[in-house]
Amino acid sequence: MTDAYTADALFAGKEPVVRETYDRLLEVLHELGPFKVEPKKTSIHLVNTVGFAGVHPRKSFLYLNLRTEKPIESPRVAKTEQVSKNRYHNEIKLEKPNDVDSQLCTWLKEAYLLG
Repeated sequence: MTDAYTADALFAGKEPVVRETYDRLLEVLHELGPFKVEPKKTSIHLVNTVGFAGVHPRKSFLYLNLRTEKPIESPRVAKTEQVSKNRYHNEIKLEKPNDVDSQLCTWLKEAYLLG
């Protein structure tokens, strides 16, 4: 049943900048190596060997949830949750493609290599 969900459906009705930000995010991730994009009902999971990130589109921005070994200490992180002994989910609000900057790329790489 998960095949019924698509990225396009998740971005329907959202401001164009939300999709542009997502596309920029994927562009950067492709430089790290192969990964799978798995659209779900309300989000998109990004998977290397295991999930390393989740994308949650909203009306005018998106939340990026990165899975890391330690919490990301930054004012850019809206919320951090410890999900197991050495795993944290870090929620980062992205409002425009330029938010996918060198700092975010460092965090993406850490999450990607963990996944």
